[in-house]
Amino acid sequence: KITKDEMKLLCISICLLVLWTTEKKLHVIDTSTSTIIAISLLMLPKIGVMHWEEVVHKINWGTVVLFGVGISLGNALLSTKAATWLANVIVSTFDLSNSTTIMVLAIMALFLIIVHMGFASATGLAAAIIPIIISVLQQLKTPGVNVIGMTMILQYVVSFGFILPVNAPQNMIAYGTNTFEVRDFVRCGIPLTIIGFCLIMLLGMTYWKWLGVV
Repeated sequence: KITKDEMKLLCISICLLVLWTTEKKLHVIDTSTSTIIAISLLMLPKIGVMHWEEVVHKINWGTVVLFGVGISLGNALLSTKAATWLANVIVSTFDLSNSTTIMVLAIMALFLIIVHMGFASATGLAAAIIPIIISVLQQLKTPGVNVIGMTMILQYVVSFGFILPVNAPQNMIAYGTNTFEVRDFVRCGIPLTIIGFCLIMLLGMTYWKWLGVV
């Protein structure tokens, strides 16, 4: 039988999901604000279902700090234009303007995997790097380059945040359970990243090439 507190939690959770999915469509309340409001309601006397004394000891504050550091590092890469500088260095060092599309795909994919280690969000990385990737692809002298197709493929690589817990919010949520250490995450993440990279290259040389995307 559903308890009174469980019913409150269910109602607030449903309202929160509605606010998240209709953001900028039916209202202007951003995700952070709606989440803070929901948590505040859950902790209010008589309305809420929990107390601060119960919750404060269950929060992994190290994860919160780790997330903040990851966001700060990503912002630093953007504000100092270090990400743009890295992209330009890669273009000039590897002479990408005269390279084949497969070589460009391999090098840009590796660049995204490396630079993602400084970002705590794939969305933030995509917003910062994808315009640079488009600019790089437009500079290619190789005939028949599908800029849109290559950009879409490289968007897959933006999601390869498997190496460090700070690479994605879901990684840090798992890390916050204190059931494994960072080195355990790295041991699993590096092989997964290599497998993902190999699959990108395999599809780039076969299926996507046959479709004309590469």
